[in-house]
Amino acid sequence: MAKELCSGVTALLSINTWQGQQHHHHWARSQLSPLPISATHRLTKHSRFRVVCQSVETQAKTEIYDPEFGAKVGQDRLLKVPVSNIRNFCIIAHIDHGKSTLADKLLQMTGTVQKREMKEQFLDNMDLERERGITIKLQASRMRYMFENEPYCLNLIDTPGHVDFSYEVSRSLAACEGALLVVDASQGVEAQTLANVYLALENNLEIIPVLNKIDLPGAEPDRVIREIEEVIGLDCSKAIPCSAKEGIGITEILNAIVERIPPPRDAAMSPLRALIFDSYYDPYRGVIVYFRVIDGRIKKGDRIYFMASNKDYFADEVGVLSPNQLQVNELYAGEVGYLSASIRSVADARVGDTITHYDRKAESSLPGYEEATPMVFCGLFPVDADQFPELRDALEKLQLNDAALKFEPETSSAMGFGFRCGFLGLLHMEIVQERLEREYNLSLITTAPSVVYRVNCVDNETVECSNPSLLPEPGQRRSIEEPVVKIEMLTPKDYIGSLMELAQDRRGEFKEMKYITENRASIIYELPLAEMVGDFFDQLKSRSKGYASMEYTFIGYKESELIKLDIQINGEPVEPLSTIVHRDKAYSVGRALTQKLKELIPRQMFKVPIQACIGSKVIASESLSAIRKDVLAKCYGGDISRKKKLLKKQAEGKKRMKAIGKVDVPQEAFMAVLKLEKEVL
Repeated sequence: MAKELCSGVTALLSINTWQGQQHHHHWARSQLSPLPISATHRLTKHSRFRVVCQSVETQAKTEIYDPEFGAKVGQDRLLKVPVSNIRNFCIIAHIDHGKSTLADKLLQMTGTVQKREMKEQFLDNMDLERERGITIKLQASRMRYMFENEPYCLNLIDTPGHVDFSYEVSRSLAACEGALLVVDASQGVEAQTLANVYLALENNLEIIPVLNKIDLPGAEPDRVIREIEEVIGLDCSKAIPCSAKEGIGITEILNAIVERIPPPRDAAMSPLRALIFDSYYDPYRGVIVYFRVIDGRIKKGDRIYFMASNKDYFADEVGVLSPNQLQVNELYAGEVGYLSASIRSVADARVGDTITHYDRKAESSLPGYEEATPMVFCGLFPVDADQFPELRDALEKLQLNDAALKFEPETSSAMGFGFRCGFLGLLHMEIVQERLEREYNLSLITTAPSVVYRVNCVDNETVECSNPSLLPEPGQRRSIEEPVVKIEMLTPKDYIGSLMELAQDRRGEFKEMKYITENRASIIYELPLAEMVGDFFDQLKSRSKGYASMEYTFIGYKESELIKLDIQINGEPVEPLSTIVHRDKAYSVGRALTQKLKELIPRQMFKVPIQACIGSKVIASESLSAIRKDVLAKCYGGDISRKKKLLKKQAEGKKRMKAIGKVDVPQEAFMAVLKLEKEVL
């Protein structure tokens, strides 16, 4: 009888764990004898029960993890466990593949967060993160899990998925021994999935593939498993199908973390070395540093030393994140925690730095530390000039939390006083701008984003320039270099042509194309970063109907035929409208700008020429005709010489007016032209 049961596939009625807690009487009813498969059609989609087809063998193996028991275990998460029972892991995925939802479910299953405190995207604290459904600031959490009657300490580090924050992701991966690779079972492998997997493989992490969203009607787990095996080369024989939303497969994931991820090495007796993987500014306690102890141990009250910034402090408070901060007296090798030491600036405790003891310094710092270098620049100006001091204060406060944000004062004849700000990428720029407007109630004007150019001067000096107005004169410069990125686009085969056309239009250099499956291809181009900071991503999404994804990496600088395009109104150059463009694009950009300005500038009493120039050469021109007073109105007859005299007198007046007249370009015109620049460039 048992053999027959094992060979036959039965439909077992099971229920989601959280539903089990809510509906006890339904749970009792679900303990029925196995139904024959034919009975499944009688269960409608509105049924509270979920039907899972599985063999009796699998049922015997799968442990049912009781949530009430998990909640009790979760309360003891501050208790120490041996190093062999610690597991440090992070979750990596493309944007919107269910990373934060899975983290929520793991916290709930292990009793780390009580059910009454639970909310969606628990680890995403900012309103902006919740609205957009993206992770901007990474979070960490310590969980306690019982496996085969033995307690394990699981440290989860939730990482951002966007390419702008790839350095932070790399430091988080360096703090772990394993990673859950979450792939959407309906969308499959995407560009950012690949990028993060390669980062994880560089750090020699054990990768556990997880197929999320298997409950969706469009889920194709078999196809996605083939994709992971073909594209990434990971063995997916032990891939875990799950649905973070419905709570399916969560216990299997927790078991796999314990069984497959190796424990950290036991180096508690070595000199202290701890890796900082995040830090933020608290207005009352100063900078709070999140770190992973690699070697040695750290106690409350220790004098610590930051090896990259050469600063020393006393650790006033040491603790663990679970996910709220809980104080402990000591952390040893393998553990993840936080410390507060009255640090005044995030720049003193940068991501990737190494913490050691001041008295017993480590011989070498941990590898991989880099300074954050801004890639994209833009001008930020307050709409109301009186808000300039508030903008400065707001940027200074944001910089306390974000060491990658750089800014310097800038003056513009059109916009008045403002700041030139440097960002890691376009998403970073958008987030900073939105936070300034929301959290500090500022109304801002942003100029078109630009990149940092390298100018090789005649005297062999190299100047870095992000603002067209600071570009050296043509006689002083020998050549201009621009930043180049390697861009990888993953797309269904139907859209290959239009995406290649898009990349060619943006001065892209084709490198390679390969079919990763029979229906999806990867296209690699080298592209100037300046061509990508405009609407490249929007175009990519609209041309592929949202199916394509992209990932880029900075590869260096390349010499290019770049020129400064000036706009002159009535013979006067208008600096805020100057741009650095490629020679091939100069005419089309100049033409578009002059035509737009002609529509926007109010007519004057004299003729106003609007010109786009390269140096002294005019390449596009429009003229605004004068408002004419009809001086011949009073002449109802008489000789032609009388009319000529009046017209000559008017022409002289216009000439004198043109010589001394000044054209005021209204703010709306600048706004519209900046918008146009963003589109055209």
